[in-house]
Amino acid sequence: MTKYLLITAASLLAIACNAATTSTAGGEQSASIKKPFATTVIADFDEPWAMTFLPEFNQALITEKKGKLLLWESEGPVVEVGGLPKVAYGGQGGLGDVILHPGFADNGLIYLSYAEEGEGGIGAAVATARLDREGAEPKLADLKVIWRQVPKVSGRGHFGHRLAFSPDGKYLFISSGERQKFDPAQDMNANLGKIIRLFPDGSIPQDNPFHDATNPVKSQIWSLGHRNPLGLTFDDKGQLWNQEMGPRGGDEINLVKRSANYGYPRASNGDHYDGQPIPDHAAGDRFEAPKIWWNPSISPGGLLFYNGDLFPKWKGSLFLGGLGSQSLIRVKVDGETLTKADKWNMDARIREVEQSPDGAIWLLEDGAHGSQGRLIKLTPTN
Repeated sequence: MTKYLLITAASLLAIACNAATTSTAGGEQSASIKKPFATTVIADFDEPWAMTFLPEFNQALITEKKGKLLLWESEGPVVEVGGLPKVAYGGQGGLGDVILHPGFADNGLIYLSYAEEGEGGIGAAVATARLDREGAEPKLADLKVIWRQVPKVSGRGHFGHRLAFSPDGKYLFISSGERQKFDPAQDMNANLGKIIRLFPDGSIPQDNPFHDATNPVKSQIWSLGHRNPLGLTFDDKGQLWNQEMGPRGGDEINLVKRSANYGYPRASNGDHYDGQPIPDHAAGDRFEAPKIWWNPSISPGGLLFYNGDLFPKWKGSLFLGGLGSQSLIRVKVDGETLTKADKWNMDARIREVEQSPDGAIWLLEDGAHGSQGRLIKLTPTN
C-alpha cells in the first residue's frame, strides 16, 4: 500500500474582481490580476497527469506518469491500485488519462491510456479494466487493451492519448498525437495525428466517416490533421472540443467535426520550433481552422467544459491548464464561437483541470521540470 501526504492546512484566499483580458482569436491574453476563487492544496503527487472522480464524491482516481494509478479519498490515505500494464516512461510518455465507463456504477469499468514499447518503437495504447475494491488493496481485473497507435515509432513525444465518452455513452473518443513525425497526421493508413471514434469495447462503428472493411486503422478515424491533442471534452450541446499543443505560436482549440481535416502540418497559425514557416489557415484551403488560438503560446494541458453550479457565472465555459504559461485559462463558449475570457497566473505548470460533482474545480500541477505536483481545489471566495 502506497500512502501520500495529505495537505489540508494550506488555503490561499484572493478577492474577486478580474482584470480585463484580450479576446482576439490569436492575440496575447493578459493575466487577470485577482483570482475570484480560493485555492486549497489537498495532496502532493509525483508527476500526476490525469484524474477522474468516482460516483462517491469523496474519491478520485489519479494517474502518475511513471506508471502508478492512485485512489484518493478525502478522509483517508491515498493508496496505489494494483494490476496496471507495463508503462514506457520517459519524455512525454508514461501513464496518461483515466476515465470511467458511463455505466461504472454497475460494471466498475475504467479506461486508461499509456505509452508502451513494441515492435518499431513506442506508441500510445488504451486499456479497459474493472476496478476491484473488494479486497484490502484496490486492483484492476480483466484488463484488456482495446486500441493502439499505429505505427509505433521512435521518440517519446506527442502521444496525446486523452479520452472522452460521448454524452449518450455509445462511443469512446481518443485523441492521438502525431508523435513529432509531422506527415502521419495526414496519412490515412496511420492513426497518428487523429481523433479516433470507437465503441466502448474497442470495436469500430461502421458509420465512421472513413470506414473501410479492408483497412481497420483508417476505419477508426473521426478527424485528422491534429498535432498533439492534450485535451478532449464534450459540451452541454454534445459538441466535441479538443485543445492541442501546436507549434510555436499555434496552440489552439478546435470544434471536432466528423471527417474534418485540421491541416497539420500543412496549415497552422504557428510555425515550427526550428523557425520554418507553416502556411496559416486561410479561406479555401480545405482545412478546418481552429476556433481560437494563442500567440504567444500557452502550452495547454487538460480541457474541461464546466457545467457546475458552484461558479454560476462560468457555467458553459471551457477551462484549460497552462503548462509553460503556468496558468489557468477560461474561454467563453457561445454555440461554435469561442472568446478568451480569463487567464490567472498559478505559479505552476497546470496539467489537468477537472470538475467534482459539487461544482468545484480541481487542478493537478504537472510536477515536471522541477515544479510541484499538487492537487488543488478551487472554490468561490464569496
